[in-house]
Amino acid sequence: MRAGNWGRETLQRPYCIGPANGGAPVAGTGVRWEEPAMSEQDSTPEAVAVTAPVADAAEGGVEETPKETAPQATPPAVPVASDHPDRWGRVDADGTVYVKTEDGERAVGSWQAGEPVEGLAHFARRFDDLRTEVELLVSRLKSGAGDPKHALTSAKHVKEQLAEAAVVGDLKALAARVEHVLVQAEAGMEKAKEAKEAARAQSVARKQALVDEAESIANESTQWKVAGDRLRQILDEWKTIRGVDRKTDEQLWRRFSKARDAFNRRRGSHFADLDRQRSVAKTSKQSLVEEAEKLVDSDDWGTTAGRYKELMVEWKAAGRAPKEADDALWQRFRAAQDAFFQKRSEAFSERDAEFSANAKLKEELLAEAEGIDPSGDLESARNALYKIQERWDAIGKVPRERIRELEGKLRAIEEKVRGAVDAQWRRSDPEAEARVAQFRERVEQFEAQAAKARAAGDKRRTEQAEAQAAQWREWLAAAEQALATR
Repeated sequence: MRAGNWGRETLQRPYCIGPANGGAPVAGTGVRWEEPAMSEQDSTPEAVAVTAPVADAAEGGVEETPKETAPQATPPAVPVASDHPDRWGRVDADGTVYVKTEDGERAVGSWQAGEPVEGLAHFARRFDDLRTEVELLVSRLKSGAGDPKHALTSAKHVKEQLAEAAVVGDLKALAARVEHVLVQAEAGMEKAKEAKEAARAQSVARKQALVDEAESIANESTQWKVAGDRLRQILDEWKTIRGVDRKTDEQLWRRFSKARDAFNRRRGSHFADLDRQRSVAKTSKQSLVEEAEKLVDSDDWGTTAGRYKELMVEWKAAGRAPKEADDALWQRFRAAQDAFFQKRSEAFSERDAEFSANAKLKEELLAEAEGIDPSGDLESARNALYKIQERWDAIGKVPRERIRELEGKLRAIEEKVRGAVDAQWRRSDPEAEARVAQFRERVEQFEAQAAKARAAGDKRRTEQAEAQAAQWREWLAAAEQALATR
């Protein structure tokens, strides 16, 4: 029956008859077909499909099995069936479509919708679809872009289809290509497994290192801000690490969580102690500020200035109060201190002006004192000096840098007058010799007391007698000197 006897639906979906329906040719039926002529390129093992020529009745109906080519490590690419579909199959007079296999021809369907060549081409295109699917798997495995597990599943599915596939093409080459995909996919899965294990070990090592670091921070670090920031970074990095088995991951996470909790407790305890210390410091500094403010009005400049210095030492020793309170208390303390020293500075400025005026007055007194002449009327000179000394004391203080200069000049005048008085006394003293004899007697008396006490072993009385003897000895020397210079 030809195409004219079939409907349009049959042309679009050809009716296929499997081998169970008698589609395979039977030996001795007189059916015969010949291989088409092949070029030199087509005669290579890569291009030649499995042929299953059927002998006619004259030749006894014996089927010949083609020879297998030697296996290769990487099977060659499968020929495109649609280029020469008649090389891999045929359509008989009844419209049954056959494909050539190693075991002979196998019926793959029936073509009743058109010319036999069209039916053969249709089944060849279906083969090419399978071929394309397999080659895609080969390409992806070779490039590393494909998933070996998916490739293995797909290749097994294709392999299962080949035995009954309604296609026309080089089934032997395609089967070899599928086996190659299976081997490569299994090898790829093994490599993927090894890579996964290596990645898992690396991930475990990374998390182990993070846990060790976290435990070290929890036990040792006192850099609270830096350590807290680092623990947060460790947590962020932890989340990026994948591939650790659940049991190991849970064990490491418990260690990390425990270390983080320990650090938080230790940090919390530290800041709680710090808060207590700062509360005590705040109370202490409040007392210091109140005392400093009370001292502002004091005009006891030296004593008060010394106390302010002591308050500053106590302030530093008190430690830090909470920041806001500490800043406010410090401003009050500094304000009180500055107010006192500003007041003292103003007072010192006024005093310096007064001292400068006093120095000028004392310079005038010195000019007057230098006119005293003790060589004439000694009594008048002494009276004049006495009056100048009274006026000198009444004037008051002078600048510190002028004290030595002015006092020295007045002392020189006093020494001049005193020297004249002493000279006159030595010349007129009738009791000088008697005084020398009296002093010598006292020296001998105390030396005898010292010797007696020493002999008695009385150390205290010995020292007292020796001290008194030494004092009288000095007076004796002075009296003898005065007597000698008369």
